[in-house]
Amino acid sequence: MHARGPLPFDPIEEARRQWVVHGWGEVAPAMAVVTSIMRLQQVYLSRADAALRPLGLTFARYEVLMLLSFSRVGALPLGKVGQRLQVNPASVTNAIDRLEANGLVERRPNPSDGRGTLARITAAGRHLAAVATDRMNAEVFADVGAGHDDLERLFTLLGELRSAAGDFPAAATGTSTGPEAT
Repeated sequence: MHARGPLPFDPIEEARRQWVVHGWGEVAPAMAVVTSIMRLQQVYLSRADAALRPLGLTFARYEVLMLLSFSRVGALPLGKVGQRLQVNPASVTNAIDRLEANGLVERRPNPSDGRGTLARITAAGRHLAAVATDRMNAEVFADVGAGHDDLERLFTLLGELRSAAGDFPAAATGTSTGPEAT
């Protein structure tokens, strides 16, 4: 999403060409991939924010609502929210504060840990999560510019890259849905 419209050329391809010209050809493909991923993150985040903004949500808050809605009991300890979303405690607190102020989530004492706090999704939060998911599916996920088989291959490759970068253990890659959200 650009303020001035699409460029007449691919600036990342040009950067890759320049990497080669300057003697860094060995790492030029990796530079181009990393830069492309970072650019796509900006593009997709912009699309997600445009879809969610009318609902008063950001992508970060949408992720919290979805995580809580997928959990068995609709509630998780704040620390587990941060672990599952791979964000720092301050980001979790900020998202929960905003969701709580809008009546979408409530904090509760953790019955299994007297010091801990649970975030619990409310009925209004579940409803908004469903509406937001319909919008995300239609406006962001339905057409990202590649077909189903290419997306499956890309997801697998990106999982391998994330694992190699230390995001999660290599044994955790594959088609499993991961641990059940408790």
